[in-house]
Amino acid sequence: MTALEQGEGPDAAQLNWRDGVIPVSRRFDDPYFSLADGLSETRHVFLSGNGLPDRLYDGFHIVELGFGTGLNLLAVQIAWAATGRPGTLRYTSFEAFPLPAEDIARALTAFPEADAAAAPFLAAWAEGRRAFALPGLAVEVVTGDARDTLPSWDGWADAWFLDGFSPAKNPELWSPDLMAQVARHTAPGGTFATYTAAGHVRRALADAGFTVERRAGHGRKRHMTAGRM
Repeated sequence: MTALEQGEGPDAAQLNWRDGVIPVSRRFDDPYFSLADGLSETRHVFLSGNGLPDRLYDGFHIVELGFGTGLNLLAVQIAWAATGRPGTLRYTSFEAFPLPAEDIARALTAFPEADAAAAPFLAAWAEGRRAFALPGLAVEVVTGDARDTLPSWDGWADAWFLDGFSPAKNPELWSPDLMAQVARHTAPGGTFATYTAAGHVRRALADAGFTVERRAGHGRKRHMTAGRM
C-alpha cells in the first residue's frame, strides 16, 4: 500500500475531530459533512436536488467533485437498493486528498444506516483500490487535482454532486473554468446539485450553460443550488 493510500504524504487529507466524530479538514478548516446530520443533508441536497432516486436506471452515471468520507456514495447505494430496480449505476468521484480507510470508518460510525452498508467499500478502500464494485454500483475515484484530472476525463455525467469544501475556503474547486468543465462533461438533460448558494458559483454554472435554481437548503442553511443542462 502506498503512502498516499495510507493517508500519509503531501497529498493526504489532514484531520481534526470535532466532538470525536466529525472530521474537519485542517487544510481547509471545514467539516466533511453537515454538523446537522450529514446523511440527511446528502439526501436533501444531492439526491433530491438531482431528482433521485426517481431518475435512476441501469447505467445512470453520477459524478462527484469531492469524495470525502464516501457518505454520498453510500447514500446512493442505499437509495438504489431501495428502488428494487435491476442494473448497475456508475459512480465517479474526483478527490485530491483521499482519506485513509480508518478515518473514513471512524467518520461513518456517526451514521448507523450508512455504516451498516459500508463494509464492502471500506474493504476495497483499505486495499488501495480506487475502482471497485459495490452492490448495484461500479465505482471509480479519480485522485488528484480536479483542475487537472477532469479536463482529460472522457466521461459524461447524468447527475453531478458538487461537494467540495466551502467556496470561501476552497475556491479552486468552484472556479469558472472548472464549472465549465463540469458542463462540458454533462449529458443532455443532465443535472447538478450543491449545498452552496454562493453567487459567484451560481453565475459560473449559468455561464457554463446550466439553468440554475436556488432552492431551500438543509437544516439551518437557508439555500442550496440545483440546475439542469
